[in-house]
Amino acid sequence: MNVIETAIAGVVIIEPRIFTDGRGYFFESFSQQEFEEKVGKVNFVQDNESKSRYGVIRGLHFQRPPYEQAKLVRVVKGKVLDVNVDIRKGSPTFGKYVAVELSEENKRQIYIPRGLAHGFAVLSEEVIFQYKCDNYYAPGYEGGIRVDDPELGIDWQIPEQERILSDKDKKHPLIADL
Repeated sequence: MNVIETAIAGVVIIEPRIFTDGRGYFFESFSQQEFEEKVGKVNFVQDNESKSRYGVIRGLHFQRPPYEQAKLVRVVKGKVLDVNVDIRKGSPTFGKYVAVELSEENKRQIYIPRGLAHGFAVLSEEVIFQYKCDNYYAPGYEGGIRVDDPELGIDWQIPEQERILSDKDKKHPLIADL
């Protein structure tokens, strides 16, 4: 696997080695050993999957201590704009974000360390999105930031009138109010 650093410390893009032939393709989507050698030690304890349609924006979500989560995310079907916002107090990149297109074609993954808010926008007709977490979901510790926060200025690549958000995601505070 090829690991590409981003503008936010700890957030890395992972490109797997893909083997193709007349039958199709094969790639190793995760190897604990190789991940630890190239990215760092992590113990994933939960795998999640979601299915969404065009225009859906999920996020920006995070878990508060002591239930913060590092994630390894990827798209199985379709295409998303994956967005990660640094909310680590004292970080030189606090309030900055990294946005990367993940798709079934590019097979890229993103590793998101603890202390970041995560979200994605569905750019294809449908998407199947998978992610590994290194801590269990704790409903009483969930948090979020509004996807339309003007301080962040994220271009979600979906016209505002076509955006589909959950009622909960519409009510998240601005990053300044965290």
